[in-house]
Amino acid sequence: MKWRSTRTSSNVEDRRGMSSGSSFNNNGGLLKLILPLILRLITTKKGLIIVAIVLGVLYFTGNNPLHLLTGNSSNQIENTTYKGSANENKLAEHSKRVLKSTEDVWNKLLNNYREPTLVLFTNTVSSTCGSASSATGPFYCPGDDKLYIDLSFFQEMASRLNAPGDFAQAYVIAHEVGHHIQNIMGTTTKMQKLRGQISQKEYNKLSVKLELQADFFAGVWAHHSQNMDLILEKGDLEEALNAAFAIGDDRLQKQASGRVVPDSFTHGTSAQRMHWFKKGFDTGDLQQGDTFNANSL
Repeated sequence: MKWRSTRTSSNVEDRRGMSSGSSFNNNGGLLKLILPLILRLITTKKGLIIVAIVLGVLYFTGNNPLHLLTGNSSNQIENTTYKGSANENKLAEHSKRVLKSTEDVWNKLLNNYREPTLVLFTNTVSSTCGSASSATGPFYCPGDDKLYIDLSFFQEMASRLNAPGDFAQAYVIAHEVGHHIQNIMGTTTKMQKLRGQISQKEYNKLSVKLELQADFFAGVWAHHSQNMDLILEKGDLEEALNAAFAIGDDRLQKQASGRVVPDSFTHGTSAQRMHWFKKGFDTGDLQQGDTFNANSL
């Protein structure tokens, strides 16, 4: 990929090196829970001492007390104590540029677009959707409008899945942003309401359609980003399609166990994922992405 500017997104939380419980950035949720207690404590001398001790402990354990008191309204959290490798830091900068590109495209395509936040983490992370480990892979949480990525996943893509390349990495980020688009459109809420009302087999089928639509939206982003900024270099499109192939349910199951169980698919086959990303890239038309009512791929 080539960038015509060095702009990076400001909607980034760098939690690399932090424990999953060390960030208080939950849109002020924690503040709402403890504010009544704080107000009661500061009315007495003894209470003030307790509050001062607690804030001191937070500070000396690496947590900014202001984040607790303000609900951390700023999207930009920079972990100044973590020193990643040169390659990891390069991946972080690349991810921020990709996110900025998605912001440019979706602000153009959607009125009043609500920009998501990218959370970079290592090992484990906490979100409104619960705790997760690096083994979960990149994911989007509709409860807090954030996409979570352990950058080691990109290294795993290259080494274990044989899907290297900066545009392959961009496809992964754009796919998670695609889930954010679904959340904005209300598709995610409709899916959540169906959980428990239909069989697991039927829910899996809908989950596949949801994931394929996110692939389509990733393709739409690539289409418009190319038109706006000419980001593609020779071989970039092939990198994304190879990544889509590498993470197809059928291929992953075959690698893991030597057998394929279609009823357990949740993301779609390699062919399906490649098809819908390519369709989004070729058309750039949001109206072409109704995977839920498509009769074939």
